[in-house]
Amino acid sequence: MRAITDSATMLRRQIRHMWRYPTLILTYSGVPVVLLLLFVYVLGGIMGTGIGGDRAVYAAYITPGIMIMTVASAAQGTAISVAVDMTEGIVARFKTMDIARVSVLTGHVLGALVQNFIAIAAVTLTALLIGFRPAASALDWLGVVGVLAMFTFAITWLSAALGMVTKNVATASNLPMPLMLLPFLGSGVVPPESMPGPLRWFAEHQPFTPVIETLRALLAGQPAGSSFAAAALWSAAIALGGYLWARRLYNR
Repeated sequence: MRAITDSATMLRRQIRHMWRYPTLILTYSGVPVVLLLLFVYVLGGIMGTGIGGDRAVYAAYITPGIMIMTVASAAQGTAISVAVDMTEGIVARFKTMDIARVSVLTGHVLGALVQNFIAIAAVTLTALLIGFRPAASALDWLGVVGVLAMFTFAITWLSAALGMVTKNVATASNLPMPLMLLPFLGSGVVPPESMPGPLRWFAEHQPFTPVIETLRALLAGQPAGSSFAAAALWSAAIALGGYLWARRLYNR
């Protein structure tokens, strides 16, 4: 019970940081929105033709990819936030207090979930304004929220570990950068079938692709099929690995 109350306190601390530094929210929300607009209005015509449709069809295709790019780019902010706490002495102060040890990291993870969903909401609203018309039912939308929460939770625990594995903030900010490339090297921007052999194999078997395909199916009002099972397995593996790694580093 104390772990829950202490984690809630740490979450309030993260939310206060967000309101105190609103530029973070603007960055997390603004960059994905700009990417969405660039892809749809600059590349959407030719990309839509390439997948057998038009600009509106490509807007529907790219939106799930941009949602996951939002999660991947926010991982850098989580790593930086954790690294700042670890290097500026506040964690040493927390360790002298009678609080649940796990609550410090849990506060970062839950705070990152809030940040991510604010940014994803901005992306979704922008997509709707520029012509995206999902066929998802209320139950499908619930599934979209669940998949996003599941994958964000996993990536955030991994980024928390990356924020602690180094001894300075600059290095911690660079470690999550490969995560930002994975949506591009998956089905986030173009279908994997359009890629050459080895890259296509990687795109089809990396963790971001089944998550994007699950979101794409749910937003289209279609069954997710095997992609949901793969997304759940990847999310569980990343979350467990990130949590155990982060806990080990924190206890050390």
